[in-house]
Amino acid sequence: MSAESRKEYSHSPLEQFSIHPFIPMNLGKFYFSFTNPSLSMLLTLGLVLLMIFFVTKKGGGKSVPNAWQSLVELIHDFVPNPVNEQIGGLDVKQKFSPRILVTFTFSLFCNPQGMIPFSFTVTSHFLITLALSFSILIGITIVGFQRHGLHFFSFSLPAGVPLPLAPFLVLLELIPHCFRALSSGIRLFANMMAGHSSVKILSGFAWTMLLLNNLLFFIGDLGPLFIVLALTGLELGVAISQAHVSTISICIYLNDATNLHQNESYQH
Repeated sequence: MSAESRKEYSHSPLEQFSIHPFIPMNLGKFYFSFTNPSLSMLLTLGLVLLMIFFVTKKGGGKSVPNAWQSLVELIHDFVPNPVNEQIGGLDVKQKFSPRILVTFTFSLFCNPQGMIPFSFTVTSHFLITLALSFSILIGITIVGFQRHGLHFFSFSLPAGVPLPLAPFLVLLELIPHCFRALSSGIRLFANMMAGHSSVKILSGFAWTMLLLNNLLFFIGDLGPLFIVLALTGLELGVAISQAHVSTISICIYLNDATNLHQNESYQH
């Protein structure tokens, strides 16, 4: 890449998504370098563990919660709502609620990271979101086989279907089941990348307008600034809502795998 191309790329809104190796490590054709996404995920894990440690130290929280304890309690109390609404079976809820809570917390802390200057949004990379969604789908499929055995394949065959149509319907159901992971990864990646890029573009536009010395542009200067502030708040809301949407999707997929689309009465 030429010097001129590097200069143009340095002002690109896509620069915030570039991956840089901090500790290069290669083993043959395999690449194990410690990069800025690795550092970002490590810092996220450390932040969450540190926050929980300070909230739960000395055997528990305070009777009058402070701001950090209120945040932890809010996250802990938020996850059971979609679990109770989307998943049938008390045993399934109790067994998988902690796992769903961990996934929700990871997305909740990773999604808004791009709003912090000089930070990195892990969920803005398709390979990371795809690996996360595929690992979740594989785990849910394993749970389905453990719970139902080969009868798990019955989720792709509605009751009362004529036998000649069975192979065709099974294929039609298996394809969307496999594409669930792809759609979940694309949705999270696209929302994070598009939103953060929009904020970057409009922020640069607002900064350029504010640097103009002509007083006639003074009124126009405040317009882009207010737009950036509004868009930043909107993007923060989208980042938080995407963690919620991902949690609901996991609950729906888990309910389909454990209950095989049956209309069972939910045990609350």
